[in-house]
Amino acid sequence: MSLRYPDDMLPSDTSIEQRRVEKSVLEKYTEYAENHSSLNELKLERDVHAAYLARGLNYLSRWMVALDASKPWLTYWILHSLDLLEVEISQEVIERGISSIASWQISSGGFGGGPDQLAHLAPTYAAVNSLAILGTKEAMDVIDRKTLYAFLLRMKQPDGSFTMHEGGEIDIRGLYCALSVAAMTNLLTPELTANCVDFIQRSQTYEGGIGPYPGKEAHNGYTFCGIAAMQILGAVNKLDMEALLAWCAGRQMNLEGGFQGRTNKLVDGCYSFWGAGDFPILSAAAEGKGHTAQGELDYLFDREALQRYILICCQDDRGGLADKPGVGPDYYHTCYCLSGLSTAQHHIYYDKAAAAKVAEAGVDASSGGISSLMWVATSDCTVLGDPDNLVAPTHPVHNVTLAKARAMIHHFYATQLQPIQALLPCEPEIPLVDE
Repeated sequence: MSLRYPDDMLPSDTSIEQRRVEKSVLEKYTEYAENHSSLNELKLERDVHAAYLARGLNYLSRWMVALDASKPWLTYWILHSLDLLEVEISQEVIERGISSIASWQISSGGFGGGPDQLAHLAPTYAAVNSLAILGTKEAMDVIDRKTLYAFLLRMKQPDGSFTMHEGGEIDIRGLYCALSVAAMTNLLTPELTANCVDFIQRSQTYEGGIGPYPGKEAHNGYTFCGIAAMQILGAVNKLDMEALLAWCAGRQMNLEGGFQGRTNKLVDGCYSFWGAGDFPILSAAAEGKGHTAQGELDYLFDREALQRYILICCQDDRGGLADKPGVGPDYYHTCYCLSGLSTAQHHIYYDKAAAAKVAEAGVDASSGGISSLMWVATSDCTVLGDPDNLVAPTHPVHNVTLAKARAMIHHFYATQLQPIQALLPCEPEIPLVDE
């Protein structure tokens, strides 16, 4: 059977470009096909990537002025990448990060893309995740929860969707960003979540994936946002699971091993996370629906094939990771390639036994931030190449490391968690103390 993407013998611009990409990937894979043992020597160039990322915290090229309204995103992409690589974040960077992110917070709530810019759900998500990664009490106390909640409510629409900013577009990104932030900071309320499940359900397409809003084409980025938001809402099983599983599994490319964003599109390194990141959540939701054993649905994506694509095709000799061969690296693709690598390496599951014990103690663990504490990384890892390629486990819902997600949730849910501390799967791994 050919691993090439079928074009039904009707060539188009898209299929011609697909053949070009397949050729560039095969050129990368050839040396390993001739010597299978060399796969065992594949290496994640940690030091080179860490140096590339560290430079970005101190200096950005003039071309990056185009991302002036994306300062929280640049911060998140770089900090999360360093955290996945288990590079210690210095006190100096923590202090600079806190000062910068505080300057992006808007007095009426939320965060903008830079100082005095419009509050926007996307940089708000990136800013909150960045503060979680910085990880100190001082960092988390930057968040003005009262005005943040007011901002989230202003963005909320009657149909369950969220507008990205005042007068802005509506799509599932906004819904996910709002609910992720609310779950992490203990701001989820019935008022905030009303009709969200219905909006996501209506955005699932005939293909099985999820589009930006009802009636639009399924896309892996929006699909992840929809699935993760449904996990926060405790409602993943309200989607058409059979169609969703088939669509998500079908986005992994047979030859390349990486993921595409949509049907008949090219492989892209960023979908290493947006694609593979669906499966821990889907696997947890599928348990109890004919699948009961932990890891029983692990066949849904090929972990080693994805790692092969990332390690062979996406690493740049100068540092950073890229979309595909022949394309330069950037911080966005570095972040999501490494996040996908983490997802492919770690077997992460939802601890339903712990959630049941918490529920018996009178605390709802089926949704929200407390539900996010139930995700556990097992000691069983799938690591292609050098064993030192193993990166830190990332949270399947919030995409910060499990340790950093737990720390922020413990900070903002301290009162609720105190009586059930002994029932939780894991203690917070980071002491929340002012440096």
